[in-house]
Amino acid sequence: MTLAIALRDTPGGCVLPVRVHPGARKNAITGVHDGLLKISLTTPPADGRANDALIAFLAEHLHIPRARIALLTGATSRGKSLSIAGKSAADVQAALTGPY
Repeated sequence: MTLAIALRDTPGGCVLPVRVHPGARKNAITGVHDGLLKISLTTPPADGRANDALIAFLAEHLHIPRARIALLTGATSRGKSLSIAGKSAADVQAALTGPY
């Protein structure tokens, strides 16, 4: 399956746009909509805990340390941009391709 995620390369890695659904039944990648990777998280959106859970979820899924993922925009909204250091857009695209 090829996902049409609007990833873009940067000098140190890439930027991943996501749309988060906090308070879901399970943590999962649920698809792509308008170029945004849709991610469901069980963590509620309180005190930045959903942002921390998002970073932990992606770090585990991409097999990289959490410190290599940083929230760029969207700290208090569902739409977010994340910087992923040390991975190209093609590498992230390949890691996120799979059955959901």
